[in-house]
Amino acid sequence: MSDQLSLGGFAAAVPTDRLFFAVFPDAAAGEAIARLAQDIGRQHGLRGTPLKRERLHITLHHLGDYVGLPAAVIEQAQRAAAQVVATAFEVAFDRVKSFAGRAEKKPCVLLGAEGDTPLQRLRGQLGERLIQAGLGKQVTREFTPHVTLRYERILVPEQSVAPIAWTVREFALVHSLLGKTEHRILQHWALSA
Repeated sequence: MSDQLSLGGFAAAVPTDRLFFAVFPDAAAGEAIARLAQDIGRQHGLRGTPLKRERLHITLHHLGDYVGLPAAVIEQAQRAAAQVVATAFEVAFDRVKSFAGRAEKKPCVLLGAEGDTPLQRLRGQLGERLIQAGLGKQVTREFTPHVTLRYERILVPEQSVAPIAWTVREFALVHSLLGKTEHRILQHWALSA
């Protein structure tokens, strides 16, 4: 979080911007995931709103919440990402469940394979580059590959769903405008064929 203050220096400023690296589904997978989010809602009588198609993603690394965009962090992140060398790969997701969270905001997610996968290796390599670029505080080891479908008050039990797969051909640095449900891609990096 930023150290900037508001209200004449009396209260910490409220973050307005989030930075993270992500992988986005291709158009066909994105549509399938959006339909699944609607279906799960109907199936479980959920009242929340599914995430918009353009916001569906897999977060690789969360780089923090800030008041304004921190140019130095963006520069470090871009330098790290430019050093990643990986080939395109397929991901597949075949389970839905909720993560326990705040009382009224539990993420209902689409889950994929864990363990030593190409997605995990991409994330690991990016994490190493972020550490080398001076952003080690933002790198965590824990990673559960998932796409958030919606936020709900109730927990959706784990269930199998028809697999949704796509080929990951790039990853992106994303600027999220907090509270505005808007993501802006600052830059993306292609994976080799």
